[in-house]
Amino acid sequence: MAKHLLHYIITFFFGGLGFLMMEKSHAQSFKLMRFDEDYSTWKDSSKTFYHSLKYIPTGKQSYLSLGGEARAEFVYFDNEDWGRLGIGTNPFLLQRYDFYGDWHLNNRWRVFGQIRSAWESGRKNGARMIDEDKFNVQNLFLDYKFIDKNKKTLTGRIGRQELDYGSGRLISVREGPNLRLYFDGIKLAYFSPQLRVDAFVMAADTINTGALDNKSSKQANLWGLYGNWIIPKSGNVEFYYIGIRRDNSVFVEGVANERRQTVGARYYKYGGGFIYNFEGAYQFGHFGKGKISAWTGAAEFGYNFDQIKGSPSISIRNDYISGDSHAGDGKLQTFNPIYPKGGYFGFNPQIGPVNLIDIHPYASYSPIAKLMLQGDVVFNWRYSLGDGIYRPSGTLNLNLVDSKKRYIGTAYLASATYTMTNKIALNMGVQYFKTGNYIDDVIPNHKNGLFINTRLSFKF
Repeated sequence: MAKHLLHYIITFFFGGLGFLMMEKSHAQSFKLMRFDEDYSTWKDSSKTFYHSLKYIPTGKQSYLSLGGEARAEFVYFDNEDWGRLGIGTNPFLLQRYDFYGDWHLNNRWRVFGQIRSAWESGRKNGARMIDEDKFNVQNLFLDYKFIDKNKKTLTGRIGRQELDYGSGRLISVREGPNLRLYFDGIKLAYFSPQLRVDAFVMAADTINTGALDNKSSKQANLWGLYGNWIIPKSGNVEFYYIGIRRDNSVFVEGVANERRQTVGARYYKYGGGFIYNFEGAYQFGHFGKGKISAWTGAAEFGYNFDQIKGSPSISIRNDYISGDSHAGDGKLQTFNPIYPKGGYFGFNPQIGPVNLIDIHPYASYSPIAKLMLQGDVVFNWRYSLGDGIYRPSGTLNLNLVDSKKRYIGTAYLASATYTMTNKIALNMGVQYFKTGNYIDDVIPNHKNGLFINTRLSFKF
């Protein structure tokens, strides 16, 4: 099976796609959420093969767009989880394919559908929940615009859909791992040039590795409101309220049903010159019979030298994320990142945004137009000595709290992105994790970790 799939990748990337690379198309930037792309202006474009896929007339006011993605990633781990698993070297292959159709029936009605297939081959300890889902429906929703005038819209959406908000610290589509997240539910979205507000009620699925075998929770377990206000020449302000319901949640405090609510805000500015990003959130609710009181605060400062060739930039982040003070006392101070993106603290972080203090300087540089280089160093401490450390998903990893050591370790990262064409990109990265005194204290025969990946992706 793996040989057949690998052969398919090679054929797909370098054979059948050659003619698409030769297409002369409009300047185009693919969106993280493919349903945010707009090809309505392609109606009168030159009728090349590629353009005929992006704008297919189906009536006077209706058209269909087709698109998709194929990506292959080679991953090499050495001493995953700092040698605790005893696996040593662990190379494996990840693949992901998706195809979508976006049908605009008229100016108000729209149907968007997307299927995906994701595979893992060769991993010694088997596929993780983020690696494999042989066939599934990723998006399938119906849109209706209640208001569409004066550059202001109010849209209702019902069905299966992806969500991604802010910096991805709390709700992310999770582009880095092989499987992107999705939800089933309803959303009401208001948009104007200065203000965007989404209100949503969603149910999350349990992901299984087979075909069409994912299980819906059949209950609302994610709801909230997320807004973005653009202040001209000053930056953006985000504000949000998020509620979650989870049964049998696991923390160092114990296992219990979790009902948690989050309120927070973010102020940020990116672009030329000074860049900054400030975010804070507070969580409250109940964990079993006990109360939740958790928080996080983050700050980022940097400067983009956009007047210098290669647009070099330097930045530093600092995060404080609360952990539980006293395990077993019936109260929970551990912050829950809800549905975070995996790569906020490195493109394959060994630890997640829970019970954490980190300092993260990084720099980027583009020596040629199509190449972007970045280097990072991430220093990590436990926020509370009464709590353990967690995975990037927020699930518990090490619950050993007897140690009085605080420093978890240092991650060193280097990455490169080469954009071959506007449809094909190559990403490469290496991460070395040097263990700190906490890991050294709680893991016998601990070892430093190494992660290397190479990813080739094609979008159309």
